[in-house]
Amino acid sequence: MTETGKFALVTGAGSGIGRACALALVEAGYHVALLGRRPQALEETAAQAADPSRVLILPADAGKEAEVDAAFERVRAEFGRLDLLFNNAGISAPAVPIDELSVAQWQAVVDVNLTASFLCARAAFKLMKSQSPRGGRIVNNGSISAHAPRPNSAAYTSTKHAITGLTKCLSLDGRAHDIACGQLDIGNALTEMAQPMTQGVRQANGQIAVEATMDVAHVASALLYMASLPLEANTQFMTVMATKMPFVGRG
Repeated sequence: MTETGKFALVTGAGSGIGRACALALVEAGYHVALLGRRPQALEETAAQAADPSRVLILPADAGKEAEVDAAFERVRAEFGRLDLLFNNAGISAPAVPIDELSVAQWQAVVDVNLTASFLCARAAFKLMKSQSPRGGRIVNNGSISAHAPRPNSAAYTSTKHAITGLTKCLSLDGRAHDIACGQLDIGNALTEMAQPMTQGVRQANGQIAVEATMDVAHVASALLYMASLPLEANTQFMTVMATKMPFVGRG
């Protein structure tokens, strides 16, 4: 393990991409705060860490202001600083036509995918501006849905397009405070959320087709690269995806 002396926070760290990235950061020598709504899942992530002593468990709903602020205050108290925020937590709504999507389903996706990213970025910004040495890096999980939709995905796709706007604003506003912000757009990393791709999912032409997937470890590698850059350099947007998935081109 390489000692970095750096501190990171990963949202949605109880499973999938969040877990894989959190574990990779610990392996690289980071102290990592695991934020998520399910304490048991966070405990399971921590138990898999190369050095559990480097892990801080933060059960919290990232879509609720008070819980986010309290979690980041614990980071400040326990770590003293924050060098990296990976805004990863996300959910999707049922794949139904928009006229069948309820406002409650829409709002739930907005709360987790967009509002939570705003709240965590806001709290990270405040900490990164005030710490010494100042600055840090924020990486938002945009998904390839930030570029192109799947059928019947109005809520998820809208929030991921909005994440791109948030990324650009954070990148611009962070310049004065040595805060860099980039976006990692992920396609078909094989997690529980992507498992249906291996059985067949609806395509733009209405057909059902199996899609290629990739090991989630490649996402972690991409995040580690983005995090490894000095603050004078930034990966503004990176796409890491299964090579043969139907994204580039027409289907």
